Amino acid sequence: MLQIKNLHARIEDGAQILKGINLEIKPGEVHAIMGPNGAGKSTLSSVIAGKEEYEVTEGEILFQGENIIEDAPEERAHKGIFLSFQYPVEIPGVSVTNFIKAALNENRKANGLDDMPAKEMLAMIREKSEKLGIKKDFLSRSLNEGFSGGEKKRNEIFQMMMLNPKLAILDETDSGLDIDALRIVADGVNTFKNEGNAVLLITHYQRLLNYIQPDYVHVLANGKIIKTGDKSLALELEAKGYDWLLN
Repeated sequence: MLQIKNLHARIEDGAQILKGINLEIKPGEVHAIMGPNGAGKSTLSSVIAGKEEYEVTEGEILFQGENIIEDAPEERAHKGIFLSFQYPVEIPGVSVTNFIKAALNENRKANGLDDMPAKEMLAMIREKSEKLGIKKDFLSRSLNEGFSGGEKKRNEIFQMMMLNPKLAILDETDSGLDIDALRIVADGVNTFKNEGNAVLLITHYQRLLNYIQPDYVHVLANGKIIKTGDKSLALELEAKGYDWLLN
């Protein structure tokens, strides 16, 4: 599904951050990327999604066999790449429901489909929001305005479930969550994942991986993936930190 080959990237006119990333994610897989602050984890997720402040200087990003390096962020989203932001933006005056309606129908339009009928849309919103413990009044609030950290993360998982992307990139989704919110978010991710999609988790903490079982754990440091393993690697990092890998 996703193949990253020798990827180098930097902030435009700035320092090189990614220095040769190689990564392959197949349908049905969950990959977790961990690493110290400043390692390039969020940069990697942003570059895959096509955020314009980053410049790819070398390498390829293949999504379903197609090189997407030149694609704009919205084109990548329409092809099925979803990114949950570490710091979601507030959009006053636009309700959660209206935002998701617009996003879903824009996706359908880009793929040659008509708008989803209102009755079908509302039924889907009700089903997905109930799974995440989202109350009706929450859906009428302005997007992320006055939301707690946990509410913002839960809302992004709701958006993911509604849009049903092929690749979901979750950038520090566990940041700021208490244990109950963490479980709800993890349940949403586990409900979403299937043999036809894939998940890339960016996280600092092993605790998220108690609830979402990764197929692979990668350690990213100094712009490169320096070690890959299974869930036991995350437990080892929790116990030892990163110094034993960096020295």
